[in-house]
Amino acid sequence: MKRSKKVIISCAVTGSVHTPSMSPYLPVTPADIAEQAIEAAGAGAAILHLHARDPETAKPTQSPDAFRLFLPQIKQACDAIVNITTGGGLGMSMDERLSAAKWAKPELASMNMGSMNFNLSGATARITAFKHDWEKPYLENTKDYIMPNTFAQIERAMLELGDLGTRFEFECYDTSHLYNLAHFAERGIVKPPFFVQAIFGVLGGIGPEPENLMSMKATADRLFGDDYYLSILAAGRYQIPFTTMGAILGGHVRVGLEDNLFLNKRELAPSNAALVAKSRRILEELSLEIATPEEARAMLGTKGGDEVGF
Repeated sequence: MKRSKKVIISCAVTGSVHTPSMSPYLPVTPADIAEQAIEAAGAGAAILHLHARDPETAKPTQSPDAFRLFLPQIKQACDAIVNITTGGGLGMSMDERLSAAKWAKPELASMNMGSMNFNLSGATARITAFKHDWEKPYLENTKDYIMPNTFAQIERAMLELGDLGTRFEFECYDTSHLYNLAHFAERGIVKPPFFVQAIFGVLGGIGPEPENLMSMKATADRLFGDDYYLSILAAGRYQIPFTTMGAILGGHVRVGLEDNLFLNKRELAPSNAALVAKSRRILEELSLEIATPEEARAMLGTKGGDEVGF
């Protein structure tokens, strides 16, 4: 693993997993997404991981038109690296999933590194009333859902976005996903340094035990040596403990309302910026320095904010 003197904080602002009924603070309108992203950057996030929502229904969408409603505003207001999702939302085709990133030509794009079960159905038991008709079936249907990321799909995405100068946040939900990334690296389809996002606590992926973090790091060390940066995210209540542990090990962190809705036990996070600020405070108490966007660009080798398509 590459060691750096500073920790990159990524903020995943809205995602496609949580629905509006889960928290009144989840940003779903273009104005709210832009405002919360800009505030998160101000709180210390060097990278903003972004999804879009339909302005009328709040349902996840990959339409470039939806991203056009907030990306230029974010770019004008802050210098953070924009990271566009290629995971999209549940049930989207690969054409849909790639459409926003192919239009935006961002510095970074997320890249899921393997197919997997992705079960969110348990969340319905904790919601007493739904704001939108689509939410309950959207969540319940994940009991019988496989998130597809075949080798052909991954290769296509890597090649098409790589040709645009976009680099990747490699999202690894299990140890096997690290080996999948090593396969593409060995073929020269992607080049180091690799920005590996190890993900814990999603039902269908690797579980949220500290031993699993150590195992994922050890596996990545064997496969990539000094050619990668490790970043950590964990779902729900595991977010802050796991990101803190990852930073102590020399890694980077991802927080945000896409991954976790709570600031403290039984206390909803009022914003993405609040989660970034909490993480930053913990890291600085551990005498760790926070990377600026320019420092993150230098580490990850991105093309720069002036080379994007928005």
